[in-house]
Amino acid sequence: MKKRFAASAMILAMSAATVLSPLTTFAEAEEQELNIAIFQGGYGDAYWNQMVELFEASHEGVKVNMTISPTIGDIIRPQIVAGNAPDFICLNDGGEDGVILSLIKEHALLNLDDVFDGENYAGTGTLRDDITDGILSSTKCAPYGDDEIYLAPFNSGPQGLIYNKTFFDENNLEVPKTWDEFFTLGDTLKDIDGRALFTYQGIYPGYMEEMLWPAIANECGEEALTKIANYEEGSFNNEGVLKALTHIKEIAEKGYLLEGTVGMNHTESQTEMMLGKAAFITNGTWMENEMQDAPREEGFEFAMAPIPTENADDVHYVFDSCEQFSIPAAAKNPELAKEFLRFLYSDESVSAFAEASGALYATKSAREVAKDKLSTAIYNMYGIYEEANASSLIMSFAAVPADCKINPKDEIFNPITSVMNDEMTVEEWAQNVEAAFAQVRADMEAAN
Repeated sequence: MKKRFAASAMILAMSAATVLSPLTTFAEAEEQELNIAIFQGGYGDAYWNQMVELFEASHEGVKVNMTISPTIGDIIRPQIVAGNAPDFICLNDGGEDGVILSLIKEHALLNLDDVFDGENYAGTGTLRDDITDGILSSTKCAPYGDDEIYLAPFNSGPQGLIYNKTFFDENNLEVPKTWDEFFTLGDTLKDIDGRALFTYQGIYPGYMEEMLWPAIANECGEEALTKIANYEEGSFNNEGVLKALTHIKEIAEKGYLLEGTVGMNHTESQTEMMLGKAAFITNGTWMENEMQDAPREEGFEFAMAPIPTENADDVHYVFDSCEQFSIPAAAKNPELAKEFLRFLYSDESVSAFAEASGALYATKSAREVAKDKLSTAIYNMYGIYEEANASSLIMSFAAVPADCKINPKDEIFNPITSVMNDEMTVEEWAQNVEAAFAQVRADMEAAN
């Protein structure tokens, strides 16, 4: 299933001198303390321990007090209520503890526009220009829909069409940019070796969000996803969405889906793809680690492509995941917290994180900055952001009431099996989702 890379024991050795900000030093300032709260997930704590050490060494008079835990939300919640909020938080808005969502709802996070409109840590331009396109304007960073930034992006995880770069290179195949090119390639593949065009993790159809959301954004614009995420009437049953759903159905309808796909689990379909039974599969960068012991065709090399679009010069949306940093509005040392945030986007920090985790910060230069710390597969897959007109796309549903029996994602993705088996039309698919959204709206109204 979907997972992140475990942190390695290897940590980059760096001197404090290499991370001194050319813009800001605290050498002559009074002694200051920075209290940071860090969620400890699969990446471990080695990277964060190193960042604390380097930040203190490069900012004379600064003492960083770090609390790091897998249950950091439960630890800081009573502190926030008591008026002792940390200065800096690394915790996602999707955490089960609900701490960040509560801070968003209460407008209790510091506006970070000045950080991103200011110079980056190296003093070579604005920090905003360093961030991967599309992320800062998403609800992950601008939660109120007004493009004002209250959460900063940490790492990003692109998801798209995984393919075997070696096979494409050896057969002089171009990665398709449009739906027409995609289906034409399906015919070409039949002549080369008979492999199918596409497969997916059949009994786990939620993986198809990596195709569906970019396809809808291409047909309707990103604003359409905001409407869907908020269960607006008509948001899932309109001309643009139906066109995107039709492209998905056409994969099976026109004979391009690997036989047996709908009955496979994630490892089975991924293995079939790696053995050369299908050219593409929807997935993310974690697939390399997840399938490290799986059999594969000779010379297999991971690469990732965006979902096809109607026109070659359209925006090519890359479905993305993004963890977050934030600074509470009640932070006692907000300016030092902002300096720490800028520091985390430095090349040295980005490189150290890549070595410790195998993942990358959500910056445009991260792939090249950390190239020598990444496997060939991860380097190739993160290259998806460098495709022409590529833009990050993040989809996050509004929370449903606690007693609501509707799971929006299940209502959207579970029907894919019936659609691929020609047991349901795309119109029925859309109508069923609209009915589920109507129930969610009713439950939300009743809860208020």
